[in-house]
Amino acid sequence: MRDLAGKTAFVTGGASGVGLAMGRAFAAAGMKVMFADIETKALDEAVASFKGDNLPEVRGVQCDVRDPAAVDRAAHAAIDAFGKVHVVCNNAGVGGTSGTDNVNLKDWRWVVDINLMGVVHGVKTFVPLIKRQGEGGHIVNTASMAGFLPGTGFGPYTATKFAVVGISEALQVELEPAGIGVSVLCPGWVATKITDSRRNWPKEYGDPPPRIEGPVAARIAELVKNGMQPADVAALVLNAIQNNQLYIFTHPHMRPPLEKRVDRFMAAYRKLGLAPQEQAR
Repeated sequence: MRDLAGKTAFVTGGASGVGLAMGRAFAAAGMKVMFADIETKALDEAVASFKGDNLPEVRGVQCDVRDPAAVDRAAHAAIDAFGKVHVVCNNAGVGGTSGTDNVNLKDWRWVVDINLMGVVHGVKTFVPLIKRQGEGGHIVNTASMAGFLPGTGFGPYTATKFAVVGISEALQVELEPAGIGVSVLCPGWVATKITDSRRNWPKEYGDPPPRIEGPVAARIAELVKNGMQPADVAALVLNAIQNNQLYIFTHPHMRPPLEKRVDRFMAAYRKLGLAPQEQAR
């Protein structure tokens, strides 16, 4: 989608961090923006921050992406406000504990329901709407470099991000004939509030698991604090939409470990005594 002016974007997790930054980039490009977030106070403040900027219209809608009915309601709120939606960013996400000694079923349910099912619900709701409009569009699913490099070990965050990458790759093939592009955002460390995700722990899950402390947690907090600015990530997202780019990588220094992972695949094939293309036949 080269020309974004006058079109509408819908962004989940839009009250802060990368979601808010994407909305700002879209508005600056002349788009109308509907922010969706579970945090109503932060959402109201985010929308209010656009007042007086002489930008296209920006609105907000409360939405818990775990609930498909809530996503449907938010989508219809966007349609009611702006008539159509062209760009959808399934961006809402949370962190989670990792390691076999720390992770428990509560963590799995919480992280999977938001990071994975939130994307599924967004795709299920918006793809038919965009198809019916007949004007093309673009889906952006937020994954992570953890969707390629499982450095955090056994954990729900890694699992969900691998899943979002796979969903996006499959979706890109399926939606291309309909003129709908797909991107999967795979950032490294970004300066957001993800380490404070449990501020939104759902009551129906019971008491949250204890917060993990120690040198690893402290190191992660430091990496996030000094991470890439969300506005820089948003600029890459905007460019990817305009150029129909599937993968959105953000940190060049993460290329070598990604190449190393691919090399391990090829080494496994070589042990079979066949070239990869021959083995696929």
